[in-house]
Amino acid sequence: MGTLGKAELEAMIDEATVDAYNEDEQLTGLFTMLEEYLDLPFTTEVLGVEVTVHGVDLMPDGRIVALCSRGGMRQSIGILELPLPSPAPEGAEWIEAYRHWAG
Repeated sequence: MGTLGKAELEAMIDEATVDAYNEDEQLTGLFTMLEEYLDLPFTTEVLGVEVTVHGVDLMPDGRIVALCSRGGMRQSIGILELPLPSPAPEGAEWIEAYRHWAG
């Protein structure tokens, strides 16, 4: 992660938000790109525990969360707080673009 320059991230944000008129619509545009391009499922480590990320969701409070599971337990983790594995999954650059947008 962190391999994209500011100009590349802003170009991605522009692509995701081209028809957006306000922050809610921009957020929806970025969420749509994450949903479309993030290669799911993938495993990562959260607080020393391996979890499987099997989806993303847009919460009513305007946060994008990763839907994680381990065994029979499920938990949503804010995608801004989600540690990514190395190598990162395909499409993870959209998480980076969202981080840049959320600033």
